[in-house]
Amino acid sequence: MLDLTLACGDYDRTRPIKDGRVRIEGCNVNFFTLGPEEAFFRSFRNAEFDISEISFSSYMVQTARNECHYIGIPAFVSRCFRHSSIYIRTDKGICSPADLKGRLVGLPEYQMTAHVWIRGMLKDEYGIEASELHYRNGGQEEPGRDERVTLKLPKEIDLQSIPGHETLVNMLTAGGLDVLFTAREPSCFVNGAPNIGRLFPNYREDEKAYFKKTGIFPIMHLIGIRKTLAEKHPWLPTSVYKAFLQARALAMADLPSVGALNVSLPWAEAEKLDTFAVMGRDFWKYGVAENARDIDAITRYACEQGLAERKLTAEDLFHRGTLETSKI
Repeated sequence: MLDLTLACGDYDRTRPIKDGRVRIEGCNVNFFTLGPEEAFFRSFRNAEFDISEISFSSYMVQTARNECHYIGIPAFVSRCFRHSSIYIRTDKGICSPADLKGRLVGLPEYQMTAHVWIRGMLKDEYGIEASELHYRNGGQEEPGRDERVTLKLPKEIDLQSIPGHETLVNMLTAGGLDVLFTAREPSCFVNGAPNIGRLFPNYREDEKAYFKKTGIFPIMHLIGIRKTLAEKHPWLPTSVYKAFLQARALAMADLPSVGALNVSLPWAEAEKLDTFAVMGRDFWKYGVAENARDIDAITRYACEQGLAERKLTAEDLFHRGTLETSKI
């Protein structure tokens, strides 16, 4: 039996591995429950874990340079639409996506997967090039954050760090930024600061329309396995992938029903049925072929936005043992 460390968020689709209902064949797993920022920082900086939830964007940046310690498996444990992730100063004449051109945009990290999808969506749906915005990176709520991977951006991308003592939230609140891209709700918005709003206030309807048009449910994170382990134990990536498939199946079977609510939301079943109506029952897909459209989009965006020197392929990104699965 292999003794392995696994760092991942505590999601309904990963919890069966954490609590032992699903086991990875041939392995004893020490599960580290970590938030994305900590897991990514420790994995990409120091490769601390044998198996880890990893940022799709950071993974592409390092893979394009042949610098990554991990090989991916197509278990996409985090996905999210990102129309809701664009916050604006409502007093600066920003009424539509077209009004973003030429604006100062704060973001924790240029290369974050959420921001790759935002910029890609803005280009594909509204014709806004990544180079038409001016980016300022830094800590959202705490000063001192920087990019977790080294960037080599083309000269037409204007990216500068905010002062070391500042935060993006303070600068947005004071009017020093026009826009904020972020995967986490900024405290100024949560606390009702004046003149802070969303670019897409009815984002749920905009995101539904985006899915109906494109068929894309944006992938944020995947699972990576240390390359040296995968080379030494070629059966391991498939065993890990199978475990995540089984864990996801348990989560989908446990979605809310009217019998007894397993989450503390009164209309949870209605939310489930509404999601089925828009996205189908198999809306949280794993696998390469099953997500070909999403993978093609994000690899194209990474190239267009200067994060990857070439457009990566599925063969570049995923262990060969997980590109296809056996059928009965």
